[in-house]
Amino acid sequence: MDAFVVIWAVIGAFMIRFGMESDVLLTDQDLPYAILSVALGLAWWVMLGAWSSREPRILGAGADEYKRVAAASLWLFGLIATVSYVFRVDTARGYVGVALPVGLAGLLLGRWLLRQHLNVDRNSGRSASRLMLVGGPSAIAHLSSSLQRAKHAGYLPVAAYSPGAHESIDAEGELGLPLLGCKPETAAIMAAIDLCQADAVAISAGVQLHPQTLRHLGWELAAKNIGLIMAPALTDIAGPRIHTQQVAGLPLIHVTTPALEGGQAVAKRLFDVLASSLLIIASFPVMAVVAILVKVESQGPVLFRQERVGIKGEHFRMLKFRSMVVDAEQRLSDLTRLNEGSGPLFKMKYDPRVTRTGRLIRKFSLDELPQLFNVFRGSMSLVGPRPPLPSEVAAYEHDVRRRLLVKPGLTGLWQVSGRSNLSWQDSVRLDLYYVENWSLAGDLIILLRTFRAVFRSSGAY
Repeated sequence: MDAFVVIWAVIGAFMIRFGMESDVLLTDQDLPYAILSVALGLAWWVMLGAWSSREPRILGAGADEYKRVAAASLWLFGLIATVSYVFRVDTARGYVGVALPVGLAGLLLGRWLLRQHLNVDRNSGRSASRLMLVGGPSAIAHLSSSLQRAKHAGYLPVAAYSPGAHESIDAEGELGLPLLGCKPETAAIMAAIDLCQADAVAISAGVQLHPQTLRHLGWELAAKNIGLIMAPALTDIAGPRIHTQQVAGLPLIHVTTPALEGGQAVAKRLFDVLASSLLIIASFPVMAVVAILVKVESQGPVLFRQERVGIKGEHFRMLKFRSMVVDAEQRLSDLTRLNEGSGPLFKMKYDPRVTRTGRLIRKFSLDELPQLFNVFRGSMSLVGPRPPLPSEVAAYEHDVRRRLLVKPGLTGLWQVSGRSNLSWQDSVRLDLYYVENWSLAGDLIILLRTFRAVFRSSGAY
């Protein structure tokens, strides 16, 4: 795929800039552009490999693959620009100006298409690395369930090995995997690896192995070309927060705490003001049409104002287009027994209080457009946890209250991960992950994913 895209981009740039002339030369040089195009294509393909953009461990999941493709491409053309400047080679700007953006866009699109195919394979149990999990029973069970939920990452747990554990442990019941041994010896672990034919070994928390035994195990695995993965007991911590430092031969892992204050808070607020202003202007015609439809179908106010809880527990009035009948709040008590939501959330897929217009605007999240004014005024942010009701906050456990450390959002990880289809536990987990790992780049990615979620309208009711 990389080779195809690179050839297509280079030939396309040549044809657009020079047409069918095959003997065009660099200015003041005897080098034809045709030869330069061949060299550029080869160098581009080699750079993608040199930046490890095709390593199996980064394919199919995460943004690292796309970052490496972009970095390799930009570094290549940066070198071309530097060489052209130093040696005063007058490279046609139109040629380079077409090849880079077209080629980079094509490479990213090609990787995305391959990722969709790979994800289908991995969800079916194919194209994944077979893992043997080594650690304490509880750590193995947690790691196994986490990897099973993220099959697109390409790791398939096939067996467990728990050094020091009691051999009478109910492996199938507690771990969900066959337990191949409990002896804290390198030879026994290697025999278990051969038995389950693992491609890699994941060492998790609670492993009762001497550091020297772990070192020997690493040597044995390297000799057999079997991967070694360390899986520390760090849950829902994003990569940018993790930093490794070598001290006396020990890899110490530092976990930084993202603080939404100072310059970061100013940058997020400035982004919210500018983006919400532009979105209000752009969506004003749509909001006008929705307002007319709501008013024509039923008597009552166009906007629905509801008290929600914001940052640090402060209450505010959230705006939405009214999608229910006027007395919807009074009728809620009659429907409580039909609640399809989990936790303190009330959800009904076919709520009789929702109007026909309401179902339409909810399907495409148009009822939430007035929240842009909440964002502009500062009570909400474009991206953040779901704005909770006071009754929900009253039922929060201690850990869940961390959702209130940042402003609630018009969209968020809950919006792009299933919306109403999510369980209460998954919704909380996603919101807490956002609070713990906030970044402006992450906000931009969530906003881009929101457009896809809205058009698919999955979980919107």
